[in-house]
Amino acid sequence: MDEAQLEAARERLLRLRREVMREVRETTDASREMGQDGVPDIGDMSASTYNRDVLLNLSENQRQKIRDIDAALERLAQGEYGICARCGEEIDPRRMEVRPFSRYCIECKTDVEKFGE
Repeated sequence: MDEAQLEAARERLLRLRREVMREVRETTDASREMGQDGVPDIGDMSASTYNRDVLLNLSENQRQKIRDIDAALERLAQGEYGICARCGEEIDPRRMEVRPFSRYCIECKTDVEKFGE
């Protein structure tokens, strides 16, 4: 990747990070609001608990995405961005366009999903 492509990737990662952080804040606010509602009966309590659990789970998924983005930014700073962490080959630029925090090429990602890291 040339300098312009790397800078574009950095901007894309930072924009994605800001979007996820905004989603996390919104999820947290929604979860707090649920906890403050007066719950009139057990059925509503179950629904409220379920909804809160779903929101907390989404928040964990979003936190993982932030960690992935931060790791990609670190690889970018170290000159390792777009290089597969497993085989050392260049990751297809189209894959990096779609998922800019990818650590693996398609072949290695398939192997990691089947057999673990």
